[in-house]
Amino acid sequence: MRTLRGFSFLTVLTCALSGAIAHADEVTIAVASNFARPAQEIAAQFETDTGHHVVLAFGSTGKHFAQISNGAPFAAFLAADARRPRLLEEAGLAVTGTRFTYAVGKIVLWSPDKDLVDPDGAVPSSDRFRHLAIANPGLAPYGEAAQQVLQSQGLWDKLADRIVRGENIGQTYQFVQSGNAELGFVASAQLIDEQGRMPGSWWDPPQDSYTPIAQQAVLLREGPAARAFLDYMRSGAARKIITHYRYGAP
Repeated sequence: MRTLRGFSFLTVLTCALSGAIAHADEVTIAVASNFARPAQEIAAQFETDTGHHVVLAFGSTGKHFAQISNGAPFAAFLAADARRPRLLEEAGLAVTGTRFTYAVGKIVLWSPDKDLVDPDGAVPSSDRFRHLAIANPGLAPYGEAAQQVLQSQGLWDKLADRIVRGENIGQTYQFVQSGNAELGFVASAQLIDEQGRMPGSWWDPPQDSYTPIAQQAVLLREGPAARAFLDYMRSGAARKIITHYRYGAP
């Protein structure tokens, strides 16, 4: 992890194939926190295949949107929603015609305790926990989805004093994983291991209990490496990684 101009970046480094391309560029991509693990795998494979170097900056979609609006030097944006890439395009801050859906996100109610979350998702209405974590609904689309699920259950107002908010879905996961909250709504992608298994106990909310999380990408600055990376996001190699992490196909 390194910091540059106030932003935290995780640099994915691999060795470029000798002679693979005539000129290798570095490209900086803003990535929604829920997509951190697949983004790292995709970026590593992209580097191996193209020789370009990728710098990934993880954070909430709302925070990235504010940074981009204020001139942050990202070349592309992998958001956790469709609204903010569209707003950037409409404001002339993104390259017209480059916006596309790269994944459809899924939210889960999860606890490391294998006995806490029941298959019907009734635990939020019980007294079996003290704190339930969600991402900030104002910044993170996954937090907005969590709010919608709780509202569909008639629990949003009732649980107000027991809800803890993470700035993004990554921090929300840490709240639950560390035990600061017994359970929470996280992205299912955060839980998948290499064999496709998920630890603890979880509940998949009905798809009609929250607005589909269509995650869109958009090019912010022209450049061969940035365009190549977004093209790679649509490749079969990237699609295999994306679906492994339980994202729906666009």
